[in-house]
Amino acid sequence: MAGVDWASESHHVFLTDGDGRKIGERVFRHGGEGLAEMTAWLMAASGAVEGDEIQVAIEVPYGPVVETLMERGFKAHAINPKQMDRFRDRFTLAGAKDDSRDAEVMASALRTDPRCFRLLAVADPVVVELREWSRIAEDLSDERNRLTNRMREQLWRYFPALLELESDLGAEWLLDLWETAPTPDKAARIREVTIAKLLKRHRIRRFSAARVLDVLRQPPLKVAAGTTESASAHVTTLIARIRLVNRQLTQAHHRLDGLTASLVPVTEAEPGQRKHDVEILASLPGVGRIVLATLLAEAFDALQRRDYAALRSLTGVAPVTKRSGKSCIVVRRQACHDRLANAMYHWARVAVQHDLRSRLKYAALRSRGHSHGRALRSVADRLLAVASAMLKTGTTFDPSLAAQKSAC
Repeated sequence: MAGVDWASESHHVFLTDGDGRKIGERVFRHGGEGLAEMTAWLMAASGAVEGDEIQVAIEVPYGPVVETLMERGFKAHAINPKQMDRFRDRFTLAGAKDDSRDAEVMASALRTDPRCFRLLAVADPVVVELREWSRIAEDLSDERNRLTNRMREQLWRYFPALLELESDLGAEWLLDLWETAPTPDKAARIREVTIAKLLKRHRIRRFSAARVLDVLRQPPLKVAAGTTESASAHVTTLIARIRLVNRQLTQAHHRLDGLTASLVPVTEAEPGQRKHDVEILASLPGVGRIVLATLLAEAFDALQRRDYAALRSLTGVAPVTKRSGKSCIVVRRQACHDRLANAMYHWARVAVQHDLRSRLKYAALRSRGHSHGRALRSVADRLLAVASAMLKTGTTFDPSLAAQKSAC
């Protein structure tokens, strides 16, 4: 058994035999040479012939240390840092902590309590790439929101009329409109045919050119000298970054679609044959590109096992019960995967809008006094149960069947 306390510059390794007796302990620098030296030392010190004879405990389920261990054939086991903190109490009551002790604690805990660890497996390269592009898309969306919020603040200072036309200030047509009429003075001189061409180019049909001009030519704010010039200069810099993020976000979405499609077998399913996981999940109400990619990227192992209990815990929809004597308190689960919890929120939110069963469940929970978030978590819990059942049977979602059950 080995415990690895990883860090950014060096990794502390503690090696024991099957009875818990110490074999050796060393520190290795992070890098290709250092990690290669670590695996070689583990093999030599333990006397193992094959890497799979050595069980290694570590606090992270990913990263270069884990990948190096699995590539060399070692059996890597991950543990949550909070659980690791509880195991540390076995060795010190005073709360002392150092790298050597942590490595020893992990090696000992893996020997005595292997059920608390998760055996790691080499991930599908497509899933690894899908996970990264999913996180890239999320980062880009957050960056886009930050930039558009700053743009909204500047327009509010000198040109609030533009805010009435579009809630999404990152929309390409609105960016072009601002560049055509960046100030109230220029908006007053612009021609209707110019606006009409812009709307036609972006296929905007909800506004007429005359309506847009009426909005832009509203009485402007009376601002101090220099405010319009400084605010419009600020918007110019923001628009350049918003356009870049828009292009990168489009690229990320296209990449997500391609990677998701590549998970589906090339050969078409014959009539009556089980459907693929991607097709099954995509058929569920409320599941779109981002939710589907997040589920496949962050919960791939649990989905492959059809493990409903693990999915509930990972996504945060399973509540936590604290019972002691006559006291029983049920609270929201905080120890979950943040990205999965966010995906479940949006999955349930959209499902409530488009699925009758979900809408009725949400309404019933709200009528009983539950909060919006609490009701959506229950809707998400039901959707997970449906998804798990569909994955086990290999069938896609049937809206007509769901409607019949709702009517009963």
